[in-house]
Amino acid sequence: MIEFKNVKKAYQDNVVIEDLSFTINDGEFVCIIGPSGCGKTTTLKMINRLHKVNGGEILIDGTNINDIDVNELRKSIGYVIQHIGLFPNMNVKQNISVVPTLLKWSKDKIDLRIKELMKMINMPFDEFAYKYPNELSGGQQQRVGVLRALAANPNIILMDEPFGALDPITRDVLQDELRNIHDQLKKTIIFVTHDMDEAVKMADRILFLDGGKILQYATPEEMLKNPGTPLIREFLGKISYDYNASDLTCEDVMRKRVYTVYNKERTLKCTSIMKQRDVASLVVVDHNNRYLGIIRIEDIKSEGVPGETIEKLIRKEDITVLINSNARDAFSELEKDNKEYLVVLKRDRQVAGIITRSSMAKALASLIWGENDV
Repeated sequence: MIEFKNVKKAYQDNVVIEDLSFTINDGEFVCIIGPSGCGKTTTLKMINRLHKVNGGEILIDGTNINDIDVNELRKSIGYVIQHIGLFPNMNVKQNISVVPTLLKWSKDKIDLRIKELMKMINMPFDEFAYKYPNELSGGQQQRVGVLRALAANPNIILMDEPFGALDPITRDVLQDELRNIHDQLKKTIIFVTHDMDEAVKMADRILFLDGGKILQYATPEEMLKNPGTPLIREFLGKISYDYNASDLTCEDVMRKRVYTVYNKERTLKCTSIMKQRDVASLVVVDHNNRYLGIIRIEDIKSEGVPGETIEKLIRKEDITVLINSNARDAFSELEKDNKEYLVVLKRDRQVAGIITRSSMAKALASLIWGENDV
């Protein structure tokens, strides 16, 4: 548990944080959001003492952080920044193992941990462990940054706008991956963002700051339905609060951008597209855009032959829904067996879109805010 008790931070006469009091429970995912200069990053950095508190106290599991050796404190807290900060002269394995090495873990223990983590985000150890940062895409670099923060198995992870510099598609994928990691590992994550859409999607609770003060600390649902102040209402850009989720169809919640390939495509072309887009599978269609199945990277690696088409590797999986089907039923299907996505089809089996947990969340937010960005 992390407790802020009447915390103050000032630089000479400039008060940045004033009388901040709130609690983050073990295993919670909390997003800190607010206008520029509201104190988001300062609040985050006070937890690992990158910024010193001028008044009040911050407790971790009942212990004042000032009573903990600063080096030991920082070794016990994972930290991810927007610009990643990977060491360019170290390969992926070396970057991830920085803190475990400082903690004098054995080589075998470090290797086991790195393989475990890399498997979790679909970056095979044999393929990526000895690559250097300049050989990775932006999304892959940020994945390594997240793994480095997780490597020593800390209970607390601090993340300062980690996906802010990434393109929207890669950012969307990494948000899903991080949420999945959180659901598996149950770490306490404090995540600074300037994007309300990201906060709604990721957070268990949202801490809204302005002028170093808390305007509202609530679940996304509470904040969307009942903004605590006019500023929060304005920040949300909210137009309408009247919506009925039971009326939503798959068309309402689908993402229209779908990565598709033709069934006659060659294996190498498909792996190139997957690498470029930071995805592990593609939807396969015929030349009339009719759904045929999906192709997965692991199938290409295990059974694909360079120069041949992907036809023999297509999985004819039942992960489809019709465009006018009820979105609630689609979400239940998505949750079944923890599916990654559903392919939305028209009546003639042409691919219309794709539904993910992210697209579902964005669609609900757009109904509440009066916007459409799926």
